[in-house]
Amino acid sequence: MTGSDPRTAPSAAPLTGSAAPCWVTLMTRDLPSAQRFYCEVLGWSFRPGHLGAEFSVARRGGIPVAGIFAVSTAYQVAVAWTPYFAVEDADVAAGRVRERSGTVAVGPLTLGKGRGVLASDRDGAAFGLWERIEPSASPPAPDGHAHAWLRLRTRNAFDAAIFYGEVLDWASGRPGCCDVAYEGDEVIVQCEGRPLARISSGAVEAAVDPVVRPHWQVQFPVDDVLVTVAAAERQGGSLVEERSALGGREATLRDPDGALFTVTDLRGPVGPES
Repeated sequence: MTGSDPRTAPSAAPLTGSAAPCWVTLMTRDLPSAQRFYCEVLGWSFRPGHLGAEFSVARRGGIPVAGIFAVSTAYQVAVAWTPYFAVEDADVAAGRVRERSGTVAVGPLTLGKGRGVLASDRDGAAFGLWERIEPSASPPAPDGHAHAWLRLRTRNAFDAAIFYGEVLDWASGRPGCCDVAYEGDEVIVQCEGRPLARISSGAVEAAVDPVVRPHWQVQFPVDDVLVTVAAAERQGGSLVEERSALGGREATLRDPDGALFTVTDLRGPVGPES
């Protein structure tokens, strides 16, 4: 994959559908406000989810894109975008997290058609685990198109790849497992030959700036980064960081409730940054 053009490379793995390797969820304090913001900024529509009145599913073109869950201000839960990785057994995966010095904060809990876990890796990056106990009725994303992908900014990319590989069975040779490739000093996670996530070194665990601390960054592709940034600012969001990437641009934004997310005009998490 070294030297590939991200505009022509295969798109990232879809994060929707029953066979998807991952799903992304926003924890927020005000569901209606979050829906208005992401509708205007990313063009999403919303439908009620199966987890109750405080949960909705964001859609784009009729395809599920993400979940948004409102939590009471009485709970000390970080407002953030979080990836949930599909696992066969939530108890086994949660045990693997603990065995490898990660932290299990919540779960496994039965939620709707599955069982969920909220955890963090040994460098403090938060992520979730999801065991589906009923078949999904959601259609998969169209071939060649992805609504989101991931980037892990962490202390050491190779150490993190070992942690997640052991927890999630990456590169295990099992049917349907994700593969791991190395590109310079970064790690590319691929599912069915398409990139799902990029893992980069250099994060600082004690940094005051949340962008610098280890964290999973959720990236949404857009047609025009500058137009999207302007829309976010009109809706009460703010620009945190804008940067060049191989063949395009990326911008990290903060929504009005404080959640960080990234928009990019690249097709997938491939190639090093310029």
